[in-house]
Amino acid sequence: QVQLVESGGGLVQPGGSLRLSCVASGSAFSINAMGWYRQAPAKERELVARILSGGTTAYADSAKGRFTISRDNAKNTVYLQMNSLKPDDTAVYYCNAAIVLAGDYVEMNYWGKGTLVTVSS
Repeated sequence: QVQLVESGGGLVQPGGSLRLSCVASGSAFSINAMGWYRQAPAKERELVARILSGGTTAYADSAKGRFTISRDNAKNTVYLQMNSLKPDDTAVYYCNAAIVLAGDYVEMNYWGKGTLVTVSS
């Protein structure tokens, strides 16, 4: 099996920055798309940013121009650099990865447990 572990969340003032990381570990596997989602209190989980194995990226409108997603395929790690943070960015941020286990042909969706980002003065 594969585990995704996020880190980098915390409390930051409006206008500040945070960098989230997510590492995939476990059995032999290959990773296709990786992404970050978030869920604010009383709201549904929403896509923040996504990156394919070749580096193509996509962002939610709320993240464009402020957030940057990147990945290090050698380290099975995806990052989310968040700048100019706003109180509306407060949420639990979840890492997501589309993974194919070695010897298998089925792509499975994996989730981390989330890391809390709080933007407040």
